[in-house]
Amino acid sequence: MSRRVRGTVFLLAAAVFAVFFALTCTQLPHFGTADHPYGARAVAAAVRQHTANAVSSVNFDQRALDTLGEESILFGAVLGAVVLLRRARDEDRAEPAPRPVLPSTLLLGAGLLPVTVLVGGYVVAHGQLSPGGGFQGGVMLATGLHLAYVAADYRVLRRVRPLAVFAALDAVGAGAFTLLGFAGLIAGGAFLENVLPLGTFNQLASGGLVPLVNAAVGVEVASGVIVLVAQFLDQAVEIDEPAQDAGGRR
Repeated sequence: MSRRVRGTVFLLAAAVFAVFFALTCTQLPHFGTADHPYGARAVAAAVRQHTANAVSSVNFDQRALDTLGEESILFGAVLGAVVLLRRARDEDRAEPAPRPVLPSTLLLGAGLLPVTVLVGGYVVAHGQLSPGGGFQGGVMLATGLHLAYVAADYRVLRRVRPLAVFAALDAVGAGAFTLLGFAGLIAGGAFLENVLPLGTFNQLASGGLVPLVNAAVGVEVASGVIVLVAQFLDQAVEIDEPAQDAGGRR
């Protein structure tokens, strides 16, 4: 297929899409009005599924397949960073030199690290009840771990960050989301259908499949962000230029 034919096919497809997109937009509620049909249906469905946080109900129940795609994008980004930033054969990496740490900075980091991890775990665990969830809580958990780097240095961070374990957890979290989707198929329903007991509304053990999917996302996001940041920190902190030989060559 020539370049001109490909361009013509693209323009025709784009024109058809533009027409249908414009027609769809004309059916949307006017901006700023009290008429929100999707929101009303989403909230009603969340209440039926015993999920107090309607946003989590949309993310992990009503449109869980979309969330699976978003999580897969993050997993793919982490995998791509690991592959692209892996150590090359001719790359020389040395141990980062220890740096002096201010006592006040160390004390602040030591105090904030457990608090941040605790709050992040709380946000993940209560995602079906209150604002937050696996995405937000996962980022908080990853941020809390990196306070060791901010408060001390890279050597301390590396001691409290077993990278191989977090890489495995990243894969486990992404795979668990997919496997939980098969619960609906096993029960005779649809993929990612909420088929578990719904529990009592506004209680921690409520929402059926929602808290489990939310937890899987929290594990994947936290581990993925840790592994992703680690690849860039390794490049920025540990790489030294290859030493010159006697002839001045590298």
